[in-house]
Amino acid sequence: MFSILVVVPTLNSFHLLPTLVKSLQEQSFSDWRVLFIDGQSSQIHREWLHDQCEKDPRFDWEEQIISDKGIFAAMNQGFKHAAEEDWVLFWGSDDMATDKNVFKRVEQNLISMGIQPDLYICSGRYYSTNHLLEDDSTLRMQRFSRFTSRKTFRESLFWGSTPPHQATFFGPGARRLLNSYDEGFRLTGDLDYFLRLSSLDGIRIFVDNIVLVLMGNSGVSARESKRRINEVISSYKKAFGYLWFFPFLLRYLQRLWSISTKA
Repeated sequence: MFSILVVVPTLNSFHLLPTLVKSLQEQSFSDWRVLFIDGQSSQIHREWLHDQCEKDPRFDWEEQIISDKGIFAAMNQGFKHAAEEDWVLFWGSDDMATDKNVFKRVEQNLISMGIQPDLYICSGRYYSTNHLLEDDSTLRMQRFSRFTSRKTFRESLFWGSTPPHQATFFGPGARRLLNSYDEGFRLTGDLDYFLRLSSLDGIRIFVDNIVLVLMGNSGVSARESKRRINEVISSYKKAFGYLWFFPFLLRYLQRLWSISTKA
């Protein structure tokens, strides 16, 4: 059985969510559901969430636990709602599926594989949220975010490649091995998670060339680049010790390359 739980942390972002909702409701694959984890949003935002969940029972929302702050705390709350068979996606309010058949293609590929991986890693592409209009064809596309796989998952991460977490399905196996982000990281909890997971025995990944998701550029990490870089350094130091500089340098060289070849 293959089912998808899409966890979406929100904070006064109801004006962005209709595009995400539409992209899911149009999916030819139907066994999905969405859980909004809402921070201390306004009444208007909460009313929008309530109305959406009333209109479509596949959507649900709950308030983020007040004592657990930050986006990765919200994601950890979402982890706890995953059923045994769920494949979990973590999307932002300004993310959306690339087309109506993309979930169906993932399901077909998993069925054909036979043995399930722990992480099913696809690609994503950024777009400018300044051009989020009703007609998605008008979106201004930016760079791709892809994962380059080497002999092992650990080796891939050492060479500076990181799975785009919005395009990564966290399978039952990954959640059994590691079922939470380190909330000490405000911006790079996903990188830290993948590094910790890669140190465990028997981790199985599958890298697909499907572009699963269009990702908005309005997140907090885009506005706090200095803090993000410091957290990236901290993550690599924790994982690789004095060799941290190699994955750090290669990470940003790959990012520059993706920007130069975004078309």
